[in-house]
Amino acid sequence: MACWLYEGLLMFGVVFIAGYLFGTLSQTRNALDNRHALQAFVFVIFGIYFVWFWAKGQTLAMKTWNIRVVDVNGAPITQRRALLRYLLSWLWFLPPLGASWLLGLSGAEGGVLTLGWVAIWAILARFHPERQFWHDAWAGTRLVTWVAPEKQKREEKHEGKRKPKDRPVASDPS
Repeated sequence: MACWLYEGLLMFGVVFIAGYLFGTLSQTRNALDNRHALQAFVFVIFGIYFVWFWAKGQTLAMKTWNIRVVDVNGAPITQRRALLRYLLSWLWFLPPLGASWLLGLSGAEGGVLTLGWVAIWAILARFHPERQFWHDAWAGTRLVTWVAPEKQKREEKHEGKRKPKDRPVASDPS
């Protein structure tokens, strides 16, 4: 989940640039004038961002947390599979947003509903046999821990230079 929050922080910059680009190209003076077109534009920009990076294996946040997206056989995913994963990942947000719209909920009520749904959706991963998120299972992808070979070599080399007193010691809990 920490990677997810970090990804959200990075997406703020993507949204800012996309909004600026959309406003400049469409000559929109008020953010509410072309709201639905802006939302569609940002949806496409998010899709391009995630499909591009997932097809390469990792987003920037995933690199930071040593996470890689692969198919069920451990191979890199195709752009088609990355697109399917992107579309299915919207199950984190679309059901509560749709319900909020249909029920005419206020922004605060919709926010509470969305947070509740996200928590439930995350908990539902515990019921998957391999404890993965359902959108990954349906897209035929999975997240794995992965360290780049060069980084691993550097860490091993650095580990060899440590003094014996600097080595971490496992503690006995008993």
